[in-house]
Amino acid sequence: MIEPDVLFDLDEVSFRYGNEQILDSVSLKVHRGDFLALLGPNGSGKSTLIRIILGLQKPDTGLVRIMGRNLVDFTAWDRVGYVPQKVTDLDPLFPASVKEVVAMGLLPHKTWPRFLKPGDEAVIDEALDLMEMRRYKDRRIWALSGGQQQRVFIARALASQPEVLVLDEPTTGVDGVTQERFYDMLQHINREKGVTMILVTHDIGVVTKHVNKVACLNQKLIFHGSHDDFCDSEQAITLFGPESHLICHRH
Repeated sequence: MIEPDVLFDLDEVSFRYGNEQILDSVSLKVHRGDFLALLGPNGSGKSTLIRIILGLQKPDTGLVRIMGRNLVDFTAWDRVGYVPQKVTDLDPLFPASVKEVVAMGLLPHKTWPRFLKPGDEAVIDEALDLMEMRRYKDRRIWALSGGQQQRVFIARALASQPEVLVLDEPTTGVDGVTQERFYDMLQHINREKGVTMILVTHDIGVVTKHVNKVACLNQKLIFHGSHDDFCDSEQAITLFGPESHLICHRH
């Protein structure tokens, strides 16, 4: 039975690299409107799970449905935005402006020849406004700080107006104050724009303040539930120690 509010439905998904078990019978549902933090130690299978969610990897066994369709039949990838930990698809020697980078997010919606239309300018500006980067619109992307670049890349993903945004450790190398503001922006987009978020992170502050769902992975799915249930769980104590009740308190 297809549930219309379930965007991703993984049922008993397993995956191996050679003789190494990476994912073991993982069942997980991501609902429309979730802000899900995906936690787990290095080598726990988080990256593989994200690749499966993005259609970049097929599981060895199990079933994956995306927005009600089987993975092999799903083609509407413009409805899924992705921001990797380190963006590698732009040549640092290419003199692209912030506006030009964000405009790339509009290309999946266009047929050949892919020219910007008058209405596209407003879409670009809105995406930049959401990430508080509009004043840098005409700057060269590589002249910005790492944190500012990540905001632009998220604006690029948002320009396609996706229903879900997948982010892999988006604040690596960004200072604490910038991280806090960064996650406030993501929470605003999730709550006010209705964009579902899947966030791979090691940042405890995200779990404790911004997300509403938590999934803990270590080859198997060892926890999946609400923020409050996670904070009362053994897994929270394992991750945060005996002071987990203080760390999990929402300020």
